[in-house]
Amino acid sequence: MKKYCCIFFDLDRTLWDFEANSRQAFLDMYDKYDLGKIFPDFETFEQTYRQYNRQLWQDYRNGKIAKEVLKYVRFQMTLEAFGRNDLALAKKLGEDYVQISATKTQLFHHTHEALDHLKERYRLFVITNGFEEVQLKKIRNSKLEGYFEEIITSEKAGVQKPHGEIFHYALGKAGATAETSLMIGDDVEGDILGARSQGMDQVLFNPHGKKFDTTPTYEIRSLLELKQIL
Repeated sequence: MKKYCCIFFDLDRTLWDFEANSRQAFLDMYDKYDLGKIFPDFETFEQTYRQYNRQLWQDYRNGKIAKEVLKYVRFQMTLEAFGRNDLALAKKLGEDYVQISATKTQLFHHTHEALDHLKERYRLFVITNGFEEVQLKKIRNSKLEGYFEEIITSEKAGVQKPHGEIFHYALGKAGATAETSLMIGDDVEGDILGARSQGMDQVLFNPHGKKFDTTPTYEIRSLLELKQIL
């Protein structure tokens, strides 16, 4: 088995259950702002938001939209899709979402068990594209900060995954080489192909067994499987 010194984790959808936690935040906001008066039901609100968010997040990743604009315009477009032109409400929703979501703490099954195992054997780091202040709160609130030497965000690095520079930056922070480092994440483009472009081995976390056109170094459906690999 190849020996690694440093393990780099993605955060959202790899350790922190983004879908479950964001849904809970949306439920809180739906009640707080009485959004049932605008949308026919909660599912419509959530699905409409996710549609616009995917589009806008790709723009953010590509440097086409600023962070502060992304925060509210995804809600502005969601509201406008149902006839509500309300910039003030969109901005309130944008601020509340990043604040409330960071307080949610649902992790994928076996996160702590896997990290306890790895912490004894490797140096652990996080590489994430999420907003820095939000990601740090998520990690702290979920009791994950003790596992990682450093949280490397795209804001610190100045570029986002899959850009190779963020992996180069992370390796520099760790004082590690690509050959002795491993990237673990759920996103094929951002985590797997990005790390591969820099010569790093990769673990694809694929809990739902989706089919992809690329083959990572390793693929797992449960974080417990890391104990078999590492």
